[in-house]
Formats: sequence, structure tokens, C-alpha cells
Amino acid sequence: MEKYSQFRDKGTAIAPFLPIPSPPANVLWTPIHALLFALRLFPVLSISLFYFLLLEILPIPTTIKKCVLWLLLAVPGVWWVDLQVDGVKRGRLSDKQAAGALPNAGDIVASSFTSPLDPLYLAGIFCPVFVRTWPGAKGVQVITLWGAICMAFSRPQLAPPAGTKLVELKQLSKRYPDSIICVFPESTTTNGRGILPLSPAILTLDPTTKIYPVNLRYTPGDITTPVPGGAATWVWKLLSKPTHQMRVRIARPLYNSTSIDTPKTEKASAVDMDMDMGYETNIWDSPHMRNGLHVGWEGKEETGQKVLDRVGEDLARLGRVKRVGLGLKEKTEFVKIWKSRRR
Repeated sequence: MEKYSQFRDKGTAIAPFLPIPSPPANVLWTPIHALLFALRLFPVLSISLFYFLLLEILPIPTTIKKCVLWLLLAVPGVWWVDLQVDGVKRGRLSDKQAAGALPNAGDIVASSFTSPLDPLYLAGIFCPVFVRTWPGAKGVQVITLWGAICMAFSRPQLAPPAGTKLVELKQLSKRYPDSIICVFPESTTTNGRGILPLSPAILTLDPTTKIYPVNLRYTPGDITTPVPGGAATWVWKLLSKPTHQMRVRIARPLYNSTSIDTPKTEKASAVDMDMDMGYETNIWDSPHMRNGLHVGWEGKEETGQKVLDRVGEDLARLGRVKRVGLGLKEKTEFVKIWKSRRR
């Protein structure tokens, strides 16, 4: 892959747009993979058509919709094997301690974006309002769950198409006060090995609105879709393997303000929160630690870039990856070269 070396981040040598190859498969397992694919294809198609053509538009309880989405994830063998929430010990999500650690109505979920399974999982948990972002636009476009899934296979767009109705997140929060809003701030998919520069759409939020960075990872990682197209190949990878493991990390809530770090009621347990920061991360590497002491954002210049940096740092920490300088412009160039050389 040296011919794509120009699409490696200069500081980290990470290539966030290259597809992750599937693990070597034993030829003896080929009939089993084919059988799994054949057995799962019809149920997945049936459930998908039932949900997206009928259930999604009907005014029925969200619990029923969530159950159908979980069934849609279970049939291909996508198992939610691990969930970690900053500041909450394992097995304590039902305690009072976790009351403010999970998103609620009126909050924002800023999620990493690597696979069509991301919006499916987020819809099955939070039933949010999905929006699409662009790197140079502060406005967002409201999309459906199906639109979010299709976005994982679509070509990157540097700007919204002409005639697209954009709205700021602050206005959207007022329009949907009883719903969680899900944002993919990277504006495109990656292979999960780096966090791209974030869209400024988050900066339109009210300073008191909670922003929850969420990172999702899969094992094996070949079901990510950093390159647009290839839906048929992706469906084969999804349905032909026995299982796919999903790991979810949720960070502490952030705010669109550098003068707000954590509500006073949560600051007392801030040290405990940093002790459970995700993938066995060293707490001394945390953005909240300086010279061995826990610090906030007080005294810093209140700029939008620092808010975006804070969200990006949490997404990178949760995923145990690094932030990269490559963005949508570089991915657009990468896709052109990738498609031309593949032909």
C-alpha cells in the first residue's frame, strides 16, 4: 500500500481511509461461510424491509422499534460484548451514579463513524434524530436512519448540495426537545484507526447542552467502510461470518464552552471518572491531567477550536487511536485514485 503513502498522516503515519483486509480464511470453512450467508440473507432482508418501509414511519412506541433493530443486529451475529462509560464502574449502569453518565432527551451524541452498523446500534439504543454534517458548514441536515446507513457507502462531499435545507443544532435541539440528536462530526467514514478533523456544526449548540462523545469498534475490523461503494461485498462479510464483536465507549459529557468542564455535582467524583477512561488508557495521558494534577478548562481562551479539540481528544482516547490531520478533501482525492487504480 506504499502507493497510497501520500494519504498517511505525516505526524502519526496513520492511513484512515485504507480498507481493513479480512483475516486469512481457511478454504475448508468456505462452505460454512456460504451456508451462513444463505441462511441469514432472507431474514435480514425481510426485517429490513419491514422496518424501513413500514415500522419506521408508523407512530408506534420506540421500544418496539428498538427491539426490531436489535433483532436486525442479532441475525448477522453482531454482539454487543463490551460497554464502558466514563465514571461508571462495570455493572453499575443501573445505579444512581450513572444517572448523568448516559445521554438523555435534549443531549447530543457525537459519534465516531466507521460502519453502517454505527447508526443501527445508536438507533437501537437511543432512537435519536440523525443529522449529516460537512467540514465547512455550521448547519446540519436532518436525515433518517436509512439515510445515515447509506451515508456510510456514499462518496464524501466537501459541501452540502445546492438546495439542501440546513439548520443549526441549537435550533434543532429546540425542535426535538424529547429526542437525542446524533451527530457524526467527522462527516465521513474511516477505518477506525484515526479521528479526522471535526465539523464546526457542534459550535452552534447552546453552551448548556451536553455533548457525549461515543466511540464504536468492531472485531474483526473488516466491516468498516472507509471507501464508498462496495455494499455487496460488505453484506457478504457481515452475513458470512459467525460473529462480529462490538465495543462501545461513552465519555463524560462536554459543553460548547471552554469555561464549562463538568457540572459542580459531578466534579467531586472527577478523579474516579478518569480512573475508568476506556481501553486501559493511562490517566496521566488524559487531556484533564497536567503535571499529575486534574485540571479543567478555566482560564483558557474560549474559542470554538478548543471545543472541537476537546471532543476530538475524547473520541481518540475512547478508541485508543490518534487524531489525524487528513480530512474530507484528502479522502475525496484518495477515493478518486483508489477507484481509478482498482479499475
